[in-house]
Amino acid sequence: MRVYVPLTLPGLAEAHRTGELGTGPFVAYAVTPALREWYLSDDIEELEYAALNRAALASLRLLAADPGAVRRRVVVAVDVPDGTAAADPDRGLDPAALGEVRVTGTVALARAASVHVDSDDAQEDVTAAAGALAAADGGDDDAQFVVDGAEDHELLWYATQEIPNLVGLGG
Repeated sequence: MRVYVPLTLPGLAEAHRTGELGTGPFVAYAVTPALREWYLSDDIEELEYAALNRAALASLRLLAADPGAVRRRVVVAVDVPDGTAAADPDRGLDPAALGEVRVTGTVALARAASVHVDSDDAQEDVTAAAGALAAADGGDDDAQFVVDGAEDHELLWYATQEIPNLVGLGG
């Protein structure tokens, strides 16, 4: 099963250092029945893109909680064995939890298929969105507009071999 793990650049650097994305249980995003129902599509690529975007929003939440992190959203796409990621049936109807799964066990970074990261030119909008997130969650339409501005930036695709360069360890 393909899952999308939200991180920050410091989180990606830690995963690179340890070789692990997480030791479980941790939250990731995937094509779940609730996401399929919400998105109303049978196209798996569209559904996976929706799951990736849900993970990007979760990465934005991580950035809001870590003011020292570089303001670029990070999502790692990783394949995990079936049965190690499951949606919480109690949260399945919660719009905030669409696509959310709990991953159990240790997930090696070596299992990653790709890494998705904001470009440098997204940092201003991502910084503003991280700052507006709490107000947007509280129903502020203007703040939601700012958060949506970050979502207008497409995450760039990187091969896993590029992780050292992304976290500043490459030559």
